[in-house]
Amino acid sequence: MPGLHPDYPLRTERLDLRPHRMDDLDDLYAFHSRPEVVRYTPWPVRDREQTRVALETKLSQGELTEPGQWLVLAIELRETGTVIGEVLLKWASEADRQGEIGFALHTDYQGKGLAAEAAREVLRVGFEDLGLHRIVAILDDRNQASAQLLERLGMRREAHHIHALKFKGEWANEYVYALLEEDWRAATSS
Repeated sequence: MPGLHPDYPLRTERLDLRPHRMDDLDDLYAFHSRPEVVRYTPWPVRDREQTRVALETKLSQGELTEPGQWLVLAIELRETGTVIGEVLLKWASEADRQGEIGFALHTDYQGKGLAAEAAREVLRVGFEDLGLHRIVAILDDRNQASAQLLERLGMRREAHHIHALKFKGEWANEYVYALLEEDWRAATSS
């Protein structure tokens, strides 16, 4: 069957990446409810009920069966079993082998290389398992921490769009970062 049907969990040095489960609600609420976490995400600060509704949607996002879908994985800190964030991969185009990556991490776990660890594994999955040629990341240009993380992952800034969209009530500028399969392979083989 075409698409992506990973064998979970996807394991990194410190993390297990896996589909969400209903018992993730408390951990998910712990960061979906923080303004500083969702400042640059497409969703607003969520209360517990809004988080539960969002989680129900995420339960079915553990595989990709057709272009346009998002793979949404819980980032679980293996040492504690706590879900500390989410990492996403969109299968944007089958014909052009395009994808998009995204992530959100609880503030208590930022600055420790955990988002980079999760994103690096999802890039691997996108290039090796899904066979993508190019993966982009689109972010608000004020989100300097994410821009720096993408650059550490080897992604290059390809565009800076001014007033690209109305985002949370104001005009936002966005950066587009991208990584090609051949650049990713060269960096991981050295």
